[in-house]
Amino acid sequence: MNTRTEKLSVTATADAGLIAGLIRRFISVVQRIPNTLLAFVARFSIAAVFWKSGETKIQGFAVDIVNREFTLGWPRLSDSVVDLFRDEYHLPLVPPEIAATLAATAEHLFPVLILLGLATRLSALALLGMTMTIQLFVYPDAYPTHGTWAAVLLYLMVHGPGKLSLDHWIARRYQ
Repeated sequence: MNTRTEKLSVTATADAGLIAGLIRRFISVVQRIPNTLLAFVARFSIAAVFWKSGETKIQGFAVDIVNREFTLGWPRLSDSVVDLFRDEYHLPLVPPEIAATLAATAEHLFPVLILLGLATRLSALALLGMTMTIQLFVYPDAYPTHGTWAAVLLYLMVHGPGKLSLDHWIARRYQ
């Protein structure tokens, strides 16, 4: 009986060693993913989220590279967007006309800056502020979505845009 217990113990130890080795190997492989790649994916993804939201607030101008939809006219607020801010969003302190204009502008300006990697940390901070406003005052039950946005924006604020960015190029140029 003792021999069987010893065999099971040796097998369990060997299995644990194999699993630990696989885990160490996996960690070693994923740690080789360059920050520049992570930052680019984060920049592209979060820029797309806010850009697409901004596109719902305006008429006369639309750029959707994925769906190949382009309308290159002069942008103006959509007919219903001020009503949306007045009737559904209920932001405190800011009149709906101003809030709608600021939101549409922010959702176009900051995603472009983030995508280019220009003023990335400040742009991420601005969109994080917008995310927190949406979470606190507009859609408090959407915390899983807003938490994901916040995590991406915080990543960009902490780690920056990576080497494929104008921020990196400017920093290298003036060092």
